[in-house]
Amino acid sequence: MSVSTKQAIRLKRRRRVRAKVRGSAERPRISVFRSNRGISAQLIDDDTGRTLAAVNWTEAALRDLAPAEQAKRAGMLLAERAQAAGVSAAVFDRGGYQYHGRVQALADGAREGGLLF
Repeated sequence: MSVSTKQAIRLKRRRRVRAKVRGSAERPRISVFRSNRGISAQLIDDDTGRTLAAVNWTEAALRDLAPAEQAKRAGMLLAERAQAAGVSAAVFDRGGYQYHGRVQALADGAREGGLLF
């Protein structure tokens, strides 16, 4: 009998999500990574394998905020950087995490910032 760890279960969910979600130049993929300390996200064009925009919780504007507010501001910053790169729509890849809490706050912040998905 094999024992699955939390990380192994999340990676299995992540692979299942990635089988269905694909980013393109017109609608890149927003890839989310959440840790206990913070949250980060990237805007990825899967056709070329390039990151178009990124945001990380260690940036000065986000470092001292509460976790939920940090995630929301990160989403707004990502949307701002995406629009500077000429992107107005994206697909959301939750990375195997539940669409709840900080992951949802990041998505809401990106929508408020002007990204469509």
